[in-house]
Amino acid sequence: MTPSIAEQSIEELGGHASILARQRRDHAELDRLMASYEACRASAGPGPVPAAEPVPEERQRILRDIVQLTFSHAFAEETVLWPALRRLTAAGEVPGGEELTSRVEGEHQRINDLVVEMERIGPADPRHDELVAEVFALIRQDIRDEEDLLLPRLQEALDTARLRRLGSAWEIVRRTAPTRPHPAVPRRPPANALLGVPLSALDRLRDALPIGTRMRPGTAFAAAGACLGAAWLVARGLRGRH
Repeated sequence: MTPSIAEQSIEELGGHASILARQRRDHAELDRLMASYEACRASAGPGPVPAAEPVPEERQRILRDIVQLTFSHAFAEETVLWPALRRLTAAGEVPGGEELTSRVEGEHQRINDLVVEMERIGPADPRHDELVAEVFALIRQDIRDEEDLLLPRLQEALDTARLRRLGSAWEIVRRTAPTRPHPAVPRRPPANALLGVPLSALDRLRDALPIGTRMRPGTAFAAAGACLGAAWLVARGLRGRH
């Protein structure tokens, strides 16, 4: 049995460009950010922030960074990595790939739902800390499932050159992926890819706003409509080619 990718050297993972090394780097950064958030939260003392006091901007910034990395990382997995794993499973090269990817996709969907609720109620709500803690627990479980179970099976099936090619494709998608939760978007291609490109533009518009700023409902509705319209045009164009 191949050991967890958390226990292997960069050379064993196929080098820095390998999908395994790229995944582990993102996981390590998520661990660092979550620990930083928890340290900031602990320094503020127990209980929710009083309504009259704003939540410290540093804490909001860290949480925003966690959300952005989590969703861009997960989108790249669902668009590039998990389809590759399922193809290997269909070819008989990776046992249990469909079951494992479905399990991780379920974790991703739950994180989507929780972050939507977390953003809806805002950081001053007493339930916000509970939701953050649940999201962090799911992210950590997701990392363990990937590093201990899923990625080692991929490593057994692919040589170094293929791991690096898969890493390059994954990185390209990750850099242009949505950075916010979109629970209604399917978890698998081609539907997620069709919607992901225009939604990524909307997410980056929101990311550019100052910390703590919420997009006005009318603006958000218009931007979302434009994104969905763009997605429809892309889908129509693809159908026209076949």
